[in-house]
Amino acid sequence: MKIVTGIAILLMAGLRMYGQELYVFTEPASNMPSKSISAKYSTKLLRSLHTDKIEQRHTPEIMLGLSKKWMVHGAASFSDMYSDRLRWESVRLYAKYRFLSLDDVHQHFRIAAFSEISHIRNRVYYDELSLEGDQSGVQGGVVITQLWDKLAVSSTLSYLQVLSEKPTIIGGGEDPYPYRSFNYSLSAGYLLLPRSYTSYKQTNLNIYTELLGQQTLDKRHFYVDLAPAVQLIFNSNAKLNLGYRFQLNSDMHRMAERSWLVSFEYVFLNAL
Repeated sequence: MKIVTGIAILLMAGLRMYGQELYVFTEPASNMPSKSISAKYSTKLLRSLHTDKIEQRHTPEIMLGLSKKWMVHGAASFSDMYSDRLRWESVRLYAKYRFLSLDDVHQHFRIAAFSEISHIRNRVYYDELSLEGDQSGVQGGVVITQLWDKLAVSSTLSYLQVLSEKPTIIGGGEDPYPYRSFNYSLSAGYLLLPRSYTSYKQTNLNIYTELLGQQTLDKRHFYVDLAPAVQLIFNSNAKLNLGYRFQLNSDMHRMAERSWLVSFEYVFLNAL
C-alpha cells in the first residue's frame, strides 16, 4: 500500500511541476502521467458573424496515458453552430508519441509527433479548417516544448487535409473552399502561484499566451489569432481553464473572430 501511495504522490508531483505547459488551446510535447486516465469537458462560446447569435460547442473527451511516450484522446462534440438546435456533430481521435526527451533539474526539452482524424456531419461553409467539429479530415505534425523552471515555451507545426465531401457547384466551376492547410502555434505558460511548494494539495495558478495561425495551401487564405488564458490546478489532478481567443489578422471567411473557451479536466492517476 505504501508503494502505491508513493507512486501516486510522484505522479502528482510530476503533474504539478509541469503544470505551466498544460496549455489551454494546444498540446505540449510532454504527455499526461503514464498509466492514467483523464476526463475532460470543454465549452466553446462565440457570436457568429453571420447570424449574430451566441453559439456553443460542447466537447467531452477521454485521454489515456498508455506510457511515458504514448497517449491517445477520444472526443465527441455537440453544438448548434451548424443547426438551429444543439445536436451531435463530430467524433475525433488523437494520438501522440514523444520520441525525444532531454531532462535536467527544473528543465527539459521534448519533441513529439502527433496525428489526428475526425468525422463530422456538417457541410463545409468556411475557409478556416478545423477538426474540432467543422470538417472531416486528418492532421499530422510535431510539437517542440522547452521548460525552464516556471516558464514553458512550445511550438506546433502541422499539415491538415480535409476529407469532407465537396459541395456540388451549380453550373460547374471551381470549388470555393480550401481543403489543405499548414497550421502553426507558439505557446508560453508561466507558473505564477505558489511561489514554493509545501504540499501537492496547493492550488496552482498558471497564465498562458498562445499565438495560433493557419495558412491554407490551395486557396491561399490565412488567419493569426492570439489566445490568453488562465488555469487553476487543484490537488494536482483537477484542472480548470478559461481562455479568450481573438483575431489579430485574417483574410478568411470565418464563423467568428473571437471566442471563449471553458474546460474542466480530472486525472485519475495510476488508473491503468
